[in-house]
Amino acid sequence: MTFDPEQLGQPKQELAALLKELRKRAGLTGDRLARRCNMSQSKISRIENGKAQPSLLDLERILRAVVAPPEVIEEVIALARLANTEWQDLRSLRRRGLEKKQTELAALESSCTEFRFFLLSMITGLLSTPEYIRASLAHSPADVTKTIARKLERQEVLYDTKKRFTFILTEQAVRWPLLPPAAMAMQIDRLASLTHLTNVKLGVIPITGYKPMAPMDTFTIYDNTLATVENTTGVVILRDPRDIEMHLELFSTLEGYALFGDEARVLLAEWSAACRS
Repeated sequence: MTFDPEQLGQPKQELAALLKELRKRAGLTGDRLARRCNMSQSKISRIENGKAQPSLLDLERILRAVVAPPEVIEEVIALARLANTEWQDLRSLRRRGLEKKQTELAALESSCTEFRFFLLSMITGLLSTPEYIRASLAHSPADVTKTIARKLERQEVLYDTKKRFTFILTEQAVRWPLLPPAAMAMQIDRLASLTHLTNVKLGVIPITGYKPMAPMDTFTIYDNTLATVENTTGVVILRDPRDIEMHLELFSTLEGYALFGDEARVLLAEWSAACRS
């Protein structure tokens, strides 16, 4: 799927307008369409006014009810996919205040029970030492004191045994020298210590060995319903089930490359020792 981040948000209104137009073309009132779709009239109204995002099942019912032709169905599905995609650019996040983003993430983590993190090039805040967090924010023009505090507060979620976490880190993510050697050793030691938590599964992918698939981005999957994909300039938020499924399959492949448990701890100990030597 390709898209222009600057245009994200428009498809929601375009989708709403198109669905309303299709209903009118079919000669249906909102009430009649609702009865055909086994929905409430108020839900149809919210969808057509862009106040509610239809699920794929909702769309299937509506498109069947208005007898939409194949080319229109294709257009609607494409719009729905974009409407389920959100772009958050880093500059906007900084203007709002990075600590506000931490509050949003904390709320998301509070509401979810299963988390999958693939970390391509850096260690995520939930796993980081205070020194690593500060170094990761070194280029932010604003005061990051509150952001660091919120990141550290969020780490408490790791100790909630009702939640399950799987972290997969590449060797590059673990070993990239964001800190001086002694501090990096402490960061790697923290990763090793977290492997002992019963609800945390932490794996590392060593650079050695044949791996026929190369990941392009850092991403996180929340409860199989939402995924975030990070790059240098911002974050793409995906809610379309097809995009979620694609990232679940990708995560499963990467999980197959990773070492866990004692094997992971041996590698982490070697990398930590290398920092201290």
